[in-house]
Amino acid sequence: MEEVARLYGYDNIPTTRLADSLPPAHPNAATELKDRLSDLLAQLGLTEVITYRLTAVEREARLTPPGQTAVAQPYVMLQNPLTPERSVMRRSLLSSVLEVLEKNIRLCDRLAFFEIGPVFLPVDGQDLPVEQNRLVLALSGVRELPAWDVHETKTMDFFDLKGVVEALLDALHVPDVHYQSVEGIVFHPGKSAQVLVGEQVVGVFGELHPQVKERFDFGPAPILAADFDLEALLALVPKAYPTESVPTFPPVKEDIAVVVDESLPNEHIEGLIRQTGGKMLADVRLFDIFRGIQIGAGKKSMAYNLTYQALDRTLTDAEVAQIRNKIVKRLEQELGAKLRS
Repeated sequence: MEEVARLYGYDNIPTTRLADSLPPAHPNAATELKDRLSDLLAQLGLTEVITYRLTAVEREARLTPPGQTAVAQPYVMLQNPLTPERSVMRRSLLSSVLEVLEKNIRLCDRLAFFEIGPVFLPVDGQDLPVEQNRLVLALSGVRELPAWDVHETKTMDFFDLKGVVEALLDALHVPDVHYQSVEGIVFHPGKSAQVLVGEQVVGVFGELHPQVKERFDFGPAPILAADFDLEALLALVPKAYPTESVPTFPPVKEDIAVVVDESLPNEHIEGLIRQTGGKMLADVRLFDIFRGIQIGAGKKSMAYNLTYQALDRTLTDAEVAQIRNKIVKRLEQELGAKLRS
């Protein structure tokens, strides 16, 4: 038809206006939320990748450390695969993104990828598998690329990835987010955590287990990754959220350091501080952890920066001292903490 119109002449074809108005465009909330998520991750410095949905069982088996038996799981098998490397539908998006990281690890000093995509989980008694959407992040390399004003830069670690996760969830305004240590076969014990919203687990992140890392062709730098149940996460993103006006009265800042048991996590301490401080405590930030003979065996010193602020007045020294003493007393009573002089 295009060739006929060209030979006949586009100018010889009469113009006909639409007989009806264009239908209204209805927004797709799920698509818009995924696009917003992609934009946020791009702003955080990550590059989006799109990988094959076909893989091989052996490729995903690399996520199991040597000496451990992988859980036998069914796959959607292709009857006539083009290659053995693309013979099944993937069950893991993490494996696919790690393959991209593996192929590019020697091409750049810093890599930061993310992918949003489905995995295919067969269900007994059903012809079609469940397509579960996942979000995977993967980081490796230096924290900052070398430049004329950057002579030395450190390698990214667990806390760089946690910062990305925290910034993403904060930008999505997901409420009641907290973290718990987790043990698994994919991530490094002691350098991994699961993300909970309320009591619901929505994802896990951390440094790749050394034995799993050995099964890939990675360099010496740590491999950091996160794997989220995207549907569960997006379901918890509020449609509206409260905001507050910019305070006009100055804040009061001070530091406190408490000595606690080594096994006590920061989340427990910080949560108790925030709960006790109430509305007058605007922010709490951990800025130092100290261990040594001065503290004692099995102990650590946790130093926090506290920000006090009221919306209707400037707080007095007496008011700040009252809140601080209340915080210290509760830490002593419930956690056995001691204020470090």
